[in-house]
Amino acid sequence: MSDSDLNKDPSPPQQPAQTTGSGNGPIIPKSASEALKPERVPMPPTRSKGARSQIVIFFNFLMTLAVFGAIALGGIAYYALSAFNAPGPLETNTTFQVRQNMSLKEIANSLERNNIIADTRIFSVIAQTYLKKDSLKAGEYEIKAGASMKDIMELLRSGKSILYSISFPEGLTVRQMFNRMLEDPVLEGDLPAELPPEGSLRPDTYKFSRGTTRLEIVKQARAAQEKLVDQIWERRDASLPIENKQDFVTLASIVERETGKADERPRVAAVFLNRLKKGMRLQSDPTIVYGIFGGEGKPADRPIYQSDLKKDTPYNTYIIKGLPPGPIAAPGKAALEAVANPSRTDDLYFVADGTGGHVFAATLDEHNANVKRWRKLEAAKGTGEEIAVDGQPADEVVPDEEQPKPNKKKKKQN
Repeated sequence: MSDSDLNKDPSPPQQPAQTTGSGNGPIIPKSASEALKPERVPMPPTRSKGARSQIVIFFNFLMTLAVFGAIALGGIAYYALSAFNAPGPLETNTTFQVRQNMSLKEIANSLERNNIIADTRIFSVIAQTYLKKDSLKAGEYEIKAGASMKDIMELLRSGKSILYSISFPEGLTVRQMFNRMLEDPVLEGDLPAELPPEGSLRPDTYKFSRGTTRLEIVKQARAAQEKLVDQIWERRDASLPIENKQDFVTLASIVERETGKADERPRVAAVFLNRLKKGMRLQSDPTIVYGIFGGEGKPADRPIYQSDLKKDTPYNTYIIKGLPPGPIAAPGKAALEAVANPSRTDDLYFVADGTGGHVFAATLDEHNANVKRWRKLEAAKGTGEEIAVDGQPADEVVPDEEQPKPNKKKKKQN
């Protein structure tokens, strides 16, 4: 053995040191239980204290704003809804008008200006939420004392405004109807410069709200009469000696003015229709009046004179044959129905019976007897022989003297 061999270290050669999983140190032997335990994961690096404080503060600020904002909005909403439903400042009942095309804001301003509501903004905002696609209707409304904004909104939304009315009795002329509209203090606007045709406006009662114009009433009455005439004309007796609706309305207007008794109208209509069929003159006093005075009507204190029966006007059916050129008044439904479907009778005459009605006859002899009885009744009242018959005249000559012919039957008031 050489000296070099003797100098060698007899210990086994050293192995390279093994490192841990991190490669930073030697392997430390572990027991089986320790080996099964999970290793601790290192904590992530922490933010700086300054950076962490700014973010937290910012988000805390936002959350605080949101909470206080929600509380504030809730409080405002509660206050607004409470005010919207609370009794209003109005102390006594009043009327309020919503004109056509007024905006919600304009209505609210007007309500507050009239001390009907307390807050324009609350009314506008909440009403807009309630209304959605609905709207407040034009009209005049009665608002009760202490009404809440909600009560007022519901009233204006309903359209249940105060209604006024204007009445046109049967037998009025267009001019007389126009005069009534002119005298009405609620209706607004002008009437048409040109009068509609006589008989074209339906006599009836028309309801309207404040803000309605006179022209609207005229249009409504004209449309109503046209519809009524068309309906009754379609149901007329096919044997009528009347060729068109103009003549139909004309005869109905004469019947309307001849008698105010509903049960007599069909029989009066029958008399005139029978006379038309035979070519006899109608001899109707109301046509004389219209021919002389037109649509203004006869003055109440002016009697019909014997000379009036001979005045040459286009409407004097004591002179002309057939029907006058147009209606003499506005016939109502009953008169139109009477002409469309008259009584089945051969009567050609009628005369006043002294009680407000008439007595009818089919022959001249019967009629003359009825006239004689009527004259006895008039004589008992002090009426002289010179007074003409109220109805078709008897077979006598009308005197030329201008003697008054007072109304013996109850005529309709003009």
